[in-house]
Amino acid sequence: MLKEAVAQMVIMSHGPNIMQRFKRLFGGEKPAKTQPIVEVTEVPELPNAIPTRQAKYQIGQVLRHRLFDFRGVAFDVDPIFANTDEWYESIPEEVRPSKDQPYYHLFAENERTHYVAYVSEQNLVPDEDDARVSHPDIAKMFELTDRGYVLKAAQRN
Repeated sequence: MLKEAVAQMVIMSHGPNIMQRFKRLFGGEKPAKTQPIVEVTEVPELPNAIPTRQAKYQIGQVLRHRLFDFRGVAFDVDPIFANTDEWYESIPEEVRPSKDQPYYHLFAENERTHYVAYVSEQNLVPDEDDARVSHPDIAKMFELTDRGYVLKAAQRN
């Protein structure tokens, strides 16, 4: 009785052909066939897939450039290069890093000034110097603790 009432409601709300379309799509009263569960060991490459990379360094870590004399605190990381082609091509070809690696945003400093740097992972090394990084924007995002630079609560995802 309930089955007929539901069928009648469906017909009334969607027209008389809805049940025929339903039966064509789903094979009438038969339950849908189930497919066996197959374990996937490899993820297929999707055309618009976002690349996944493992970052070697952490947000808040103090890093030093491998070639140039500056250091800074990492405040963001891109899994692959995400700057302009113009910026990338401005790097001399003989030292131009690969785009296919993490790139870090640093609150950077050298002996003369403070700035924001965008650096490939291959060109960074951990900074062993215990001196504070004095970039003025660090205080907006980080607290300096005995464990180093820690994101403020408002900055955490």
